[in-house]
Amino acid sequence: MSPIVATVIGDPCGVGPEVVLKSLADPALPRDGRPLLIGSLAALDRTRAACGIDIALRAVAHIDAARFEPGIVDVLDDYPLDPAEIVFSRASAACGQAVLHWLDTAERLGRAGAVQATIMAPIDSTALRLTGRLKELDDLQPAGTWLLRVGDGLRVVPIAEHVLMRDVPATVTQANVLTLLRVLASTLENFGLRKPRIAVAGLNPHAMGPEDREQIAPAVEQARADGIDAHGPVSPDAVFRQCIEGKHDAVVSMYHDQGQIAVKTAVFEGACSIYIGLPYVHLSIPHGSAYDIAGKGIAQHKSMLAAMRTAANLAAGRGFDLNGARA
Repeated sequence: MSPIVATVIGDPCGVGPEVVLKSLADPALPRDGRPLLIGSLAALDRTRAACGIDIALRAVAHIDAARFEPGIVDVLDDYPLDPAEIVFSRASAACGQAVLHWLDTAERLGRAGAVQATIMAPIDSTALRLTGRLKELDDLQPAGTWLLRVGDGLRVVPIAEHVLMRDVPATVTQANVLTLLRVLASTLENFGLRKPRIAVAGLNPHAMGPEDREQIAPAVEQARADGIDAHGPVSPDAVFRQCIEGKHDAVVSMYHDQGQIAVKTAVFEGACSIYIGLPYVHLSIPHGSAYDIAGKGIAQHKSMLAAMRTAANLAAGRGFDLNGARA
């Protein structure tokens, strides 16, 4: 059977429900999958009416009740969120609690194999903080995972995410670089890339610094000894352009913004992120809940559409194909 791709609708007071519904209604979305939404039908109905999106929805209390009938999208709505709490552009603890429940549901279904891929629509950090559940916030990115950003020929993953610049050099270790290279190579091969060519960005200008010589270079050398087609450290001012031009299949960056600036410059709309290191396919998109435009019908949905297309392709075993990149 075709894979089930379950999408958490995101913060119900932001643009998450809008970009999800727009993507599902877009003719560019392949129709051979089985989409499932996880969230509030009331929030989706409110967004559907406010934004003029013509799509049929049906609430189910359990995944086993989903019918996946053509033209109707099932919504797994099993959390008692008061519709009065769903107000466009307003953060609330109630909505934050609902989002945490929906994310937990998606993870449980993914790990159990009940769905073949999951996607997280934009969530809101303010609403999540209002819940007071700080541990869950720390666990939103599971341990042992990394975020692979993809779009327009670029595949970029940093060794660490939100680290202050002054603390970055301490994270650039041979162990960290080598661990990520091994996981990335295995993941890309599972996604259909044969012998992926992975470039490792240097930390310092022109990759000429102590971290480049003493940490990154030995990690690359060990990866090559393991049979991984790794190269580096490559000058960070050139490596991303080389990837766009097809010289590399992916780039390991040394910190969050080093790779994010390249990705968002190349494809600000239409990029998505894949969590690698999980036993199932899980994606997110690189923009926030955009409270300032929530409910206005003007949010771009290209990133969510890219995530849905990518999730369906990977879950169905059709390979890792992005804009004609080598597969």
